Amino acid sequence: MQRFYARTDLAAEASARLDTTVEGVKTEELTVRGCKVSKVEITSPAGAEAIGKPEGKYLTIEMEEYVNRRAVSFSDCANALAELLSSFNAVSSAKSFVIACLGNRAVTPDAVGPATADSLIVTRHLKASLPDEFAAFSSVAVVRTGVLGTTGIESAQAVLSMCELVQPDCVIAVDALASGEVGRLCRNIQICDTGISPGSGVGNDRAAINAEYLKRPVIAVGLPTVVDASAFTQDEAAKGLFVTPRNIDELVKSVSKLLAYGINLAVHSGMSVEDVDMLVE
Repeated sequence: MQRFYARTDLAAEASARLDTTVEGVKTEELTVRGCKVSKVEITSPAGAEAIGKPEGKYLTIEMEEYVNRRAVSFSDCANALAELLSSFNAVSSAKSFVIACLGNRAVTPDAVGPATADSLIVTRHLKASLPDEFAAFSSVAVVRTGVLGTTGIESAQAVLSMCELVQPDCVIAVDALASGEVGRLCRNIQICDTGISPGSGVGNDRAAINAEYLKRPVIAVGLPTVVDASAFTQDEAAKGLFVTPRNIDELVKSVSKLLAYGINLAVHSGMSVEDVDMLVE
């Protein structure tokens, strides 16, 4: 079905590589709030094998330029992300959430989760102590899982423990991804209902964070921050190497802010970007 290509976590990228039409793979191009969105639905085992992704729905916002908080396009992209998240019934029908922010803050390309956590509106404790004042908000708890090498605990186990304590209606997992195309780095945001396997993008697969494991819906939000070196060369020495932009610290900070705003708008209905500004800035 597919020729050799550099590793990618993006279903939109993987589907574009198919040489032929595959039964069980449906693709569609959409526009949401002026943002280009690629939709891929995998509906059969054959489709999953061809794409290399589990069966489910994958939505990818493809931003034409890097977006920071001061950019005019920030509001449109944040609202587009919120609308796409809310298009999943698991999000739109939920009243309580655990947001699992995966990754390692000490490794900049892997710091998307921790950086996103910094701008999330956390309300579980406030709704418990001030129920009337925070009645309009959903219950949100955030877990920064860290990584196995520094915590000794699998990210999936940490999230499961949090879910057993909090009993959320839905889990939103945020993580960094890998792409096979330089132009997608920090410019694509993938949302899917199949969960996520931490480290899979760089060949370091850990236990999956998905509905089967957590016994509740899991929506994954991912941002590609590294590209497989195989995209540039077939040299054997390049195997296992990943490349990231030289200004990755600035990009991760900016786009993680966008991820946080989009998630805030989706889980706390009725809010605006300006409302989020007042609560997180």
